[in-house]
Amino acid sequence: MRIGPHSIAPRVILAPMAGVTDKPFRVLCKRLGAGLCVSEMTTSDPRFWTTAKSRHRMDHAGEPAPISVQIAGTVPQVMAEAARYNVDHGAQIVDINMGCPAKKVCNAWAGSALMREPELVAKILEAVVAAVDVPVTLKIRTGWDHDQRNAPLIARIAEQSGIAALAVHGRTRDQQYSGVAEYDTIAAIKAQLSIPVIANGDIDSPRKAAFVLARTGCDAVMVGRAAQGRPWIFGEIAHFLEHGEERAPPSLAQVREILLGHLEHLHAFYGEVSGVRIARKHLGWYAKDRPENAAFRAVVNRAESAEQQLRLTRDYFDALVAGVAPELPAAA
Repeated sequence: MRIGPHSIAPRVILAPMAGVTDKPFRVLCKRLGAGLCVSEMTTSDPRFWTTAKSRHRMDHAGEPAPISVQIAGTVPQVMAEAARYNVDHGAQIVDINMGCPAKKVCNAWAGSALMREPELVAKILEAVVAAVDVPVTLKIRTGWDHDQRNAPLIARIAEQSGIAALAVHGRTRDQQYSGVAEYDTIAAIKAQLSIPVIANGDIDSPRKAAFVLARTGCDAVMVGRAAQGRPWIFGEIAHFLEHGEERAPPSLAQVREILLGHLEHLHAFYGEVSGVRIARKHLGWYAKDRPENAAFRAVVNRAESAEQQLRLTRDYFDALVAGVAPELPAAA
């Protein structure tokens, strides 16, 4: 699969997720097998580009190529300027968000709310494509709700506007993340386009990824929530697609090293105070399948320093690796 000049291999992509797909997580997922990692959504409003949050979201120093940055907004020329700004700051692919279901985004008529305005969609896409000399991609849903499922129309507009690849989450906006993904709709969209199409929704295992590719005829799959606490899923999917067999899951010792490295990167990237806070959700996701999860989170969430968070996590996994029940002392 190619997006402009970029070869995307393996054909499994990390979905953009606000508050999740930051630089430390993207770098980790890329190292563990993702062919492409899309950044969390960045605002097109220049008033916020100098905030600490935006500076972190636009930091791509040392990030493996190709670097894909997602932007969101509603005004064509503002979106065009945001695309230029991000390309100047390292973006090699610009992705446009028309799939986010969050109320605060849709209430501003951005994200998936834009799908209700096909004429505005065309103006935004054309403006952004004309503004930059890198590939522009688009992420959509199947529609706003069951009665406004116009993804095929938006997909045709995207191709006509010069979009280089299209990702489709197989749900309407009002479904949020409930129900099941509409793979038949994604297949119909793929059949009508000549540009690459990426299937997104409910892909949580190597076998499911292979099933979705076969069912939809898509060029790649996009994984979102299933990668939380399980960043090695990309390597597992890539292995299955290449060899037709499942790879052994990582050992507890390997998970320990992945998690500790992730924590250290978060602490270094955000600074100790913010890094410790942001790491808490990742710790919960890594431990979610363990019976001690609730107790582990209760303790680790009270850690106030990077050293303490790392020590508690290291002790927890050291006990699991040794085959003994972890002792979870109260955080000092």
